[in-house]
Amino acid sequence: MTILDLSVDAVTLTAQLVDIESVSRNEQAIADAVETALRTLDHLAVTRHGNTVVARTELGRGERVVIAGHLDTVPVNANLPARLDGPLLHGLGTCDMKGGDAVMLRLAATVSEPNRDITFIFYEAEEIEEEFNGLKLLAQSHPELMTADFAILMEPSGAVVEAGCQGTLRVDVRTTGERAHSARSWKGVNAIHAAADVLRLLNDYDARRPVIDGLEYHEGLNAVAIHGGVAGNVLPDECVVEVNFRFAPDRSEAEAEAFVRDYFKGYDVTLTDSAPGALPGLDRPAAKAFIEAVGGEVNPKFGWTDVARFTGLGVPAVNFGPGDPMLAHKQEEHVPIEHIERCETQLRDWLTDGAAR
Repeated sequence: MTILDLSVDAVTLTAQLVDIESVSRNEQAIADAVETALRTLDHLAVTRHGNTVVARTELGRGERVVIAGHLDTVPVNANLPARLDGPLLHGLGTCDMKGGDAVMLRLAATVSEPNRDITFIFYEAEEIEEEFNGLKLLAQSHPELMTADFAILMEPSGAVVEAGCQGTLRVDVRTTGERAHSARSWKGVNAIHAAADVLRLLNDYDARRPVIDGLEYHEGLNAVAIHGGVAGNVLPDECVVEVNFRFAPDRSEAEAEAFVRDYFKGYDVTLTDSAPGALPGLDRPAAKAFIEAVGGEVNPKFGWTDVARFTGLGVPAVNFGPGDPMLAHKQEEHVPIEHIERCETQLRDWLTDGAAR
């Protein structure tokens, strides 16, 4: 088993984590290494839930923060082991999100008397189907372990705060027709041609851009796939346009679904997937203190992340981690060393009032 050295700097620790291959559903080795390292720290209570590891201080502070990061990666793409190149650390997971995991481990090892109680959650299976997601399973089995006044998800965010997240849903918009031989097309109705009006509606969509807690979100309604056709000489009697709606967090899932159904009124619309957004929660004292501690810059999160799981439990949450999210899942994935160091320093200062620098 790989032994993690929590006495090294966070960049070196990132490389150690990267070199433990942990493609989704294959997280046992990295979870074992993380659990073993954390159990050497007497100030933490450590529990294991599948391949999710939870470590908590129990100091009786007036406030608790959760800091969470997933341990899995997308499949290997000729980008292991980790490779240091000047100011950048290259390799699978450096950005998404083992740099963030390394920062968490360093804080767990070195901040034994924080000004807030801390729950560190290292979880499995974020990159695949929701049914396997470690945070979802933990919320179902032990929701008390996710209870806090504030949560930070160490997703790559360019080392600045990205607040909340947008919700997402997918629908199938179906057009129907009547089959006929293409040589006698006037005897049938072409369902693919009928989908032209669906595409026109999408082209005409005017994105809503609400301002929430001072942040402007930008909704999106887009076709992401289209299916239809029977044979090269047959008019198709069905065509399905898959549509993805990214909605601002001031809409509930039900409100978002109602909007889409109304937008495509008259068409057969089937909901296939849905996940709620997460409000920024920047008015909470813990969030205000954190944002001030990390420089005051806050951006809206346009994608969906697991911050929504905390919001569902009544815990305001933000994304804050090293790395450019645009590099996630790419073969050339890398993270700036400066991002890792800055995130560690700023989180440490926030958790110790600057006393542990």
